[in-house]
Amino acid sequence: MELDYIEHISPILKDGVKNYLIDIDGTITDDVPNEEPERMVTCEPYPDALETVNRWYDDGHQICFFTSRTENLKQITIDWLDKHGFKYHSVLCGKPRGGNYHWIDNHLVKATRYKGKFTDMIEKQVTIEVFED
Repeated sequence: MELDYIEHISPILKDGVKNYLIDIDGTITDDVPNEEPERMVTCEPYPDALETVNRWYDDGHQICFFTSRTENLKQITIDWLDKHGFKYHSVLCGKPRGGNYHWIDNHLVKATRYKGKFTDMIEKQVTIEVFED
């Protein structure tokens, strides 16, 4: 991963490179709860998700699957991603369950809600909540 380092602050990705954090259940495959791990093995990927994620990877972006699956389900998850040919750099388990996420970070965060179709990103103006200046 190519990073720009400035003394005494966190590194940032080079211009044009995105750090995709992608959910799994209900986003790249069927929504399977942690309580049904046997379904995690047999569910199929959404074809548009597989194609789009792999293209982003090939274009040099960072791909991290960030899931509410627990650590004890991590190997099942990695095996499933590998079996279906997903290209990625990392898998993070333990994302809080329940949705309604509000991410606060010292780096720019952009969010896109999955609504049934995985495509390339477009620019769109929307209203967001931010800290008061």
